Amino acid sequence: MENGSLDNHLFKEKSLLTWAMRYKIAQGLASALLFLHEEWEQCVLHRDVKSSNVMLDSNLNAKLGDFGLARLVDHGKDSKTTILARTKGYMAPEYLDILKASKESDVYSFGIVALEIACGRESIDFNVRESQMILMQSILVFKL
Repeated sequence: MENGSLDNHLFKEKSLLTWAMRYKIAQGLASALLFLHEEWEQCVLHRDVKSSNVMLDSNLNAKLGDFGLARLVDHGKDSKTTILARTKGYMAPEYLDILKASKESDVYSFGIVALEIACGRESIDFNVRESQMILMQSILVFKL
């Protein structure tokens, strides 16, 4: 893809992504997951939604890539796989208990990517103090 991966823009190049661009990228990724989960003949569980798997074309349209861990499941059925297959920092907390992929666990991973897009921070950042290392934990500190 012409503009490489989303993680490159957010964390490596530190390119200036306006809020409109960020919104467009998040919306494009959400649309991709909706298609995979609901609009194809079978439900496609991606199982590895993360910013490095989001590619950006010349117009900054988001394209979800790397389907190496993906599984097909009939709509309305549970995944039968029990093999741990996700990237730390993007894994839904309940996934460690049940070890089954689901649409919900893909959506959780999308939420982490959305936080990365909004905050400009990686899901796990070893360059900050330990209490802020995991993005989701540092967000939970801010209770409304």
